Amino acid sequence: MKKHTKKIAMVLVLALMTAVLAACGNNDKEAKAGEGKDGLKIAIITSPSGVDDGNFNEDNYNGILDFIKNNPTATVKAVREESGDPTASVQAVADIVADYDVIITPGFQFAGVSKLALENPDKKFIINDSEPTPIGDQTEFDNIFAMNFAEQESGFFAGMAAALETKSNKVAVVNGIAYPSNVNYQFGFESGVNYANKAFGKNVEVVELSGYAGTDVTGKNVGGNYAGSFSDEATGKVIGNALIKKGVDRIFVAAGGTGNGVFTAVKESKGDVKVIGVDVDQYDDGVNGSENIVLTSAVKFMAMNIEKALNSVVDGSFKGGNVVLHADTDSTGFIKEEGRHQLSEDTLTKMNEAYELVKDGKIVPASNFNGHTPEKFPGL
Repeated sequence: MKKHTKKIAMVLVLALMTAVLAACGNNDKEAKAGEGKDGLKIAIITSPSGVDDGNFNEDNYNGILDFIKNNPTATVKAVREESGDPTASVQAVADIVADYDVIITPGFQFAGVSKLALENPDKKFIINDSEPTPIGDQTEFDNIFAMNFAEQESGFFAGMAAALETKSNKVAVVNGIAYPSNVNYQFGFESGVNYANKAFGKNVEVVELSGYAGTDVTGKNVGGNYAGSFSDEATGKVIGNALIKKGVDRIFVAAGGTGNGVFTAVKESKGDVKVIGVDVDQYDDGVNGSENIVLTSAVKFMAMNIEKALNSVVDGSFKGGNVVLHADTDSTGFIKEEGRHQLSEDTLTKMNEAYELVKDGKIVPASNFNGHTPEKFPGL
């Protein structure tokens, strides 16, 4: 072989080795990044109301869609679990888990995916509104990111808004079932009313109807106005009408589909009665002819946090764990964008000031299990 031929052969060998090493390096990087940036296969499994419920589920779904806008090769499959039963909900996840990289489950009924997570360590699970069911002593899982929100903070702002804007000095909260997140909203609302009464010299009463008190997961009577369901519009309307008859003119509605009945009662009522939406901006749901019945909405910024969690999968920073998101990450709050609320400038100023106090931990509204009550909490 001639000298220059040997030289060419050596160059080719070195080039081949470089390519192989580069490929190995890229494969290692991709493995560390979890699923890589391209082609992430996402599934979202929801309660019977589906991803077009205009509320909780849809906001989670919108977070996925926002992620896909920036990662166009990613795909999403929406699955509606028709019963809402926890066992059936977990089975719905089991039925599809093999086909997807990330499974997103909004709702307390999906807490039992823990076992599936252990059986499928290469899959990522994002739970919203619950923590995974413990297995033995294990409460956190490397491939489950479980996020809850401090609903009591958003409820607090609903209570402030109701107390500062009421004309009758009678306000109320309507809930679905006394699960912790719903009780958080209730206690937060009551805390906000009590804060407004003390800080601004108000004298507002929180009205509760006889026969609708809630019982939380520990068996404790928490009062309030609980319909006993998140999908009973008829009962929602009955409760709404009863509250209006008692003179209530500002109603915080934290009852899922049941809340639609409260909205209907308010729309059909005569007089200045308004509702406060929940979870997401419900201003569009408040349209009533040329008017709108929504004062503002107490929200959890779920879409933003779902998108963040998906971004962590593709950039390799995904970390399992159970987190509670607060105002200090702008994850709780209320709607104050112009054209999406009907708060007075004075009310808006007072609520913005209180928001900073909540954000700094100087106001800590009562929740189902934080040891505080609506009558006694830090900042009152």
